[in-house]
Amino acid sequence: MVRTNYKTSFFLRKNVVNKNGESGIFLRLTVNKEAAQISTKATCAVGDWDTEAGKMRGKTKKANQLNDFLAEIRAAILFHIQEMERRDEIVTLEKVKNAYLGISARAETLMEIFKKWLDNAEKLVDVSKSRETYRKYERGYRRLQEFMKETYNITDIALRELSYEFIVDYESYLRRVSKCGVNTTAKFIQTLRMIVLYAKNNGMIFKDPFLNYKVKKEEVDRGYLTTDELDRIASKVIPIPRLDHVRDMFLFACFTGLAYIDVANLMESDIKEAFDGSKWIMTHRQKTGVAVNVPLLDYPLAIIEKYKGQCTDGHVLPVISNQRTNSYLKELATVCGIDKNITFHLARHIKFSFLLKFKHLQIFAA
Repeated sequence: MVRTNYKTSFFLRKNVVNKNGESGIFLRLTVNKEAAQISTKATCAVGDWDTEAGKMRGKTKKANQLNDFLAEIRAAILFHIQEMERRDEIVTLEKVKNAYLGISARAETLMEIFKKWLDNAEKLVDVSKSRETYRKYERGYRRLQEFMKETYNITDIALRELSYEFIVDYESYLRRVSKCGVNTTAKFIQTLRMIVLYAKNNGMIFKDPFLNYKVKKEEVDRGYLTTDELDRIASKVIPIPRLDHVRDMFLFACFTGLAYIDVANLMESDIKEAFDGSKWIMTHRQKTGVAVNVPLLDYPLAIIEKYKGQCTDGHVLPVISNQRTNSYLKELATVCGIDKNITFHLARHIKFSFLLKFKHLQIFAA
């Protein structure tokens, strides 16, 4: 803890005398080489004032009362400085002066800062953040509100009141009440940590409540499909239109290595023709902004041709919601006799789409 350099002294403003022949007593406060003069509202006759000692001369009742009052001011200044140091705040002249005068700075609150951060994030949607990422932050905001209401019966909390115990209670709430898994809980905790870091970087708090807290995660085996399983999905006769449609979207992702959001956002303008006449997808990943250059082989080209003209807004493929897609993929797995939990994300865990990212593509495709 850094000790603050400060000094207090009292002086009489002798050039201004009231009708009783007394002048005002002022406090000269110096904090880290910055100085200010503050009226104590007390007065003393010039002849009774000890300039060197900075107090009233004598042992009379009036002198004792006045000097005790000045000692209380010194003690109050010391108290406010020590409190700021205890909270690891940066001690400034203005803060100490305001604390003494009873002008307390308005405490920044967690949900207020979170909302401000959300508003700024919303402005970056489709610029540097995806809509889904923004929705994830919104869920974190709502879950935090529910936690505080349920656990403490409050709607907000001052940032400086955040503690290690608050974080542990939040983690417990997410696991017990919200029934979140370990990794989902970790994501909500990380969102809170991001807001705390934002507040800390902007000088709103100085103590980090996450100092001794470690976010807990579990390693997850997301699984994969073998080449044989992929062949079974591709060759299976599917009489159900919605399952046939979802299969096509899934296989397109398998043969291009694109994530769900990138397939859904794929535009006709993203398909370019190379110097040799081959077709390529040239775009950027929605999640990371990283450039993506993927050759279009015969299978994904056939899928594009199959759905040509079904989208009137420039999109290449008519992709349904991620939730419905994953639901239909489970049905598809059953129809194809595959005992695995197939999700759209699994398309990125297939050997073929993995190889698309490297130079082995021509060898594998040959």
